[in-house]
Amino acid sequence: MSSESKYDILGEVLPAIDPAALSYQQWVDVGFALKDGGFTAQDWEDWSRRDAKRYHPGECTKKWTTIRASGVTLGTLVKYARDQGWTPSYTSSGPYGTTFPSRGRQEDRAYDWGDVIGGHGELTVVDDPNQVEQHPLPEPKEWHPARQLTRYLELLFSPDELVGYVTSVWYSKDKDKWMPDKGIYNRTAGDLIAEISKYGDDLGAAIGDTKPEAGAWIRFNPLDGNGVRNENVTEYRYALVESDSMPVEQQYALYKAMELPAKVLVHSGGKSLHAIVHIGASNYNEYRERVAYLYKVCEANGLKVDGQNKNPSRLSRMPGIMRDGKRQYIVAENIGKASFEEWREYVESLNDSLPDPENLADVWNDMPALSPSLIEGVLRQGHKLLLAGPSKAGKSFALLELCVAIAEGRPWLGFPCAQGRVLYVNLELDRASCLNRLKDVYQALGVPPKHTGSIDIWNLRGSAVPMDKLAPKLIRRAAKKNYLAVIIDPIYKVITGDENSADQMAKFCNQFDLICAQLGCAVIYCHHHSKGAQGQKASMDRASGSGVFARDPDALLDMIELPVSEALDKAEGDRRAIELAKAALQNSMMKARWEDTLSQDDLCSAVRTLAACERLLAPFEYQCLTEAIQAARKRLGKRTAWRIEGTLREFERFEPVSMWFDYPVHTPDRAGVLGDIRPEDELQRQRRARGAANNQARARDRSQERMAKIENAIQLLGGLGNVTTVALYQYFNGTAGKTTVKNWLREAGYRGSTKPPYLIERAENGGE
Repeated sequence: MSSESKYDILGEVLPAIDPAALSYQQWVDVGFALKDGGFTAQDWEDWSRRDAKRYHPGECTKKWTTIRASGVTLGTLVKYARDQGWTPSYTSSGPYGTTFPSRGRQEDRAYDWGDVIGGHGELTVVDDPNQVEQHPLPEPKEWHPARQLTRYLELLFSPDELVGYVTSVWYSKDKDKWMPDKGIYNRTAGDLIAEISKYGDDLGAAIGDTKPEAGAWIRFNPLDGNGVRNENVTEYRYALVESDSMPVEQQYALYKAMELPAKVLVHSGGKSLHAIVHIGASNYNEYRERVAYLYKVCEANGLKVDGQNKNPSRLSRMPGIMRDGKRQYIVAENIGKASFEEWREYVESLNDSLPDPENLADVWNDMPALSPSLIEGVLRQGHKLLLAGPSKAGKSFALLELCVAIAEGRPWLGFPCAQGRVLYVNLELDRASCLNRLKDVYQALGVPPKHTGSIDIWNLRGSAVPMDKLAPKLIRRAAKKNYLAVIIDPIYKVITGDENSADQMAKFCNQFDLICAQLGCAVIYCHHHSKGAQGQKASMDRASGSGVFARDPDALLDMIELPVSEALDKAEGDRRAIELAKAALQNSMMKARWEDTLSQDDLCSAVRTLAACERLLAPFEYQCLTEAIQAARKRLGKRTAWRIEGTLREFERFEPVSMWFDYPVHTPDRAGVLGDIRPEDELQRQRRARGAANNQARARDRSQERMAKIENAIQLLGGLGNVTTVALYQYFNGTAGKTTVKNWLREAGYRGSTKPPYLIERAENGGE
């Protein structure tokens, strides 16, 4: 993450830049920087609006799609803001100034070398650095320079790795101190150890003489033999921690108390203790992030580190060398945790900000109130709901219906809803389509639009970002709106990671928890079914991807289509025709006493009801009725039937709800005609099962018929012990061949003897 991400870009940096004071190219650069930083075209548009003379509505959105990577980053915005007199107020609470709840491991926050380090206390390991118990440093009882340097090389390098070290120096008058030269960087650790072994404690003969006033240095990461810069480092294995702001005894005590994963501690012969800390980074960027984190923890625990030692090619003091009359020596090996990962887990486990366990007896008589229901019997306020279904199930329309239900405080699919504000995050439709759909839903439901001001729509088609970046932006925009629900439609547009990875989808779903916790509202989202038949699956197994999608939400509502037969279509058409006919008779200008003409049985038949209408209505009334019936039948023919099943965490499972999707809204099946219908693929499975059972029954019948033929033939030819295979073959000649007869015999439990006269016998092991 760029170091500029520590500033509140939209809340602090961008407002400090006056667009009217920028050139056209600088204005374009702002757009490039925002896109590079993961912001949206609307952010650019909102800021540009401040330049009334040059602003043209929609220009930013139009140019946004043409922006490609250009090297312009958020640092450009910081520079423009500084140029116009802005002074930053740094916040470390989260990316782009978003405030998150205090927690140990801020996964949304990667520390960088440009970050301000220390003082926040969220990574504290030591309660009071000044109270850490100190002990004298362990010093070597006998001074053997060769052992010191050999051990250092064995600890940090493999024999074939190239080591960089410096024994020659020069004096800097400006700094009034001895400074190291570039040094040697093309000798392997194995060669150095061999040379040291050859010359013993005369290290000068092995590595070159040193200046006693200056000492010597060594690089703690292996090199490629072509130089001593960061790009010449071949393994980002270790980092240097050094501080000279406190006594070395206190440094040593802090290193140990912090469980710092130090491979080796070296006394510098001066005022510091060099900790060569295990980093184990796979690349340079990871090295930067880990070292920044390491330094931050050190600072948070009272150890003021030298910030110049961050780079992986840095020099550290070489053990086994004298420096101005004092020894540079190994103080300790392999202290603290075994690896950086283990150490970071340890640090963050002490700073997780998780609540303490509570005793049930303490709250038994004063239980906390449950969150009120948002959707009665389905979802509580502040919880999560997933609506899953196949393509073209009308999931988006169902969610728009839910927006209307919450805004107007009316039922949704038969479930009463609380009334309040709702935010609909539209990721799929263009703005005009989305807004018109909402109006169509209002009108189709017949709901008076009294509380349309309670619905906010955030149109992000073409501007969507991954969920981990969208969540903080959403939280910032919604913080003071008091939404009861945030509806995100659909989530495939913002999924981060592999949909089938439980680990990655768990992290993805954690973003919904973050929104719930920060805004105190429910999060509702929809997802699609996996491919293939769904009817035989449990409702919670139908959603595509990892099972996390089914387990994570507090309520899972699943939609599955029901097959509508021609008979049901006709019956529904007849029912609607009768309703229209009764309405026409009641409103007829002829004022006919149709109740005396039509019986209740007649009113159950569309044919008889329409025949009566033809007699009792005026011709033009009857024509209007027939046209209305034709239109109604046509519309009914376009409906699809669906069933919603629920898997709920907070409520008892409700009976499945059958409904019609009559574009653009879903209507419950009040007549109950869909209750006994099973999904098509479930019906097919049942048909296959019945077919398999019928086939088995037919096979048993045929087998019994064949055995009866064999038994009858044996009896007719003289009985068992008198019938030969030849006679049996002749008996069935023309009906079945020899092989078939042999199979029948085996199936019936007989066999033909292999010796003359080839009599039929009972078979113990079957067959000839």
